[in-house]
Amino acid sequence: MHSDTHSRTRRGTATGRLVAALLPLAILAAPPAGAREAADAWPAFRGGPAQVGAVAGSLPAELEPVWTFQADFDIESTAAISDGRVFVPSLDGTLYALSLATGEELWRYAAETEVKSSPLVADGVVYFGDEGGTLHALSAADGALRWTFTAEAAITSSANLSGDCLLFGSYDGFVYCVDRGDGALRWKVGTDGYVHGTPGSVDGSAVPAGCDGHLRVIDLDSGEVTSSVPLGGYVGGSPALAGGRAYVGTFENEVLAVDLPTSDVVWRYTNPDRHFAFYSSPAVTDELVILGGRDKLLHAIERDTGRARWTYQADARIDASPVVVGDRVVAATDDGVVLILSLESGEETWRFETGSGFAASPAVAGERLVISTLDGLVICFGG
Repeated sequence: MHSDTHSRTRRGTATGRLVAALLPLAILAAPPAGAREAADAWPAFRGGPAQVGAVAGSLPAELEPVWTFQADFDIESTAAISDGRVFVPSLDGTLYALSLATGEELWRYAAETEVKSSPLVADGVVYFGDEGGTLHALSAADGALRWTFTAEAAITSSANLSGDCLLFGSYDGFVYCVDRGDGALRWKVGTDGYVHGTPGSVDGSAVPAGCDGHLRVIDLDSGEVTSSVPLGGYVGGSPALAGGRAYVGTFENEVLAVDLPTSDVVWRYTNPDRHFAFYSSPAVTDELVILGGRDKLLHAIERDTGRARWTYQADARIDASPVVVGDRVVAATDDGVVLILSLESGEETWRFETGSGFAASPAVAGERLVISTLDGLVICFGG
């Protein structure tokens, strides 16, 4: 399977049309945090090692664009946010560091080829892969190169961190663990297909899913595969890990819950009316698994039963991965609409139309929402 993000060409100026329909929203108390990440940073593709895509916090009552930044090329990567900075790469291989407060460019770093991998930021270092197969480690302060590691094919997967182990997948079919300090290889595990998504990490294990249609559990210390679960379809997204289960969508119109200790498939969810792929990665709360589909629906599935709680009908497919913030769901559609829905009911409460499109997913930190369009426009929403 080739990279399923859009192939784009160079863009010039920013998207000329931004239409906002800003409806008043009340800030309500967030539900119990459960598996949610802290709200002051978004350091990784899905927020943290377990990849639940949910934060314990809130967004301002009325969202509006605070700043925009126009990159030189299109953007397919989700931003990382850490220590008041936004890190976002573009398809010309440039990684930008921007001020979260103002959008001012602080520095830029040039890789030798296009970047689709979303950055990881940890302890003052930014990690990201490129389509030439190089993993880069940079100083978050000034963009100075610390080290590189080279795989045998593209690294579209984002990096994830567990202890000193940097986890990522590659189109060479391997899942890698390299040392976060110097990039030295600790182990690699072969699969039977591309590894497009990001491996999750929980309880001393790496949990990748890939284009060979298997979910694996790998011991982080030894690199030993302790289980391999056939999913019945290949996977382009990244598994979310919560409550001893992995949640993942496939290209065979299914979302699965897999019990990690037993390797049993607990339930399978499918849209009986429309047979389309799930490329989006799930967001997980105490009660729900939420992800977008190419059926133009956002699905909220009960974690316990695998039944639909609600669905939201969009005007285009939803490849971007949703984020849960307090009692709201942030989603982005392929036709360039940013949405906020009620977590309880799925009712739309806010939208912003960019006039472009999205391959990147939302990132939320410090009561700011950051997302980038395919035209290379980085938009920061706040109060």
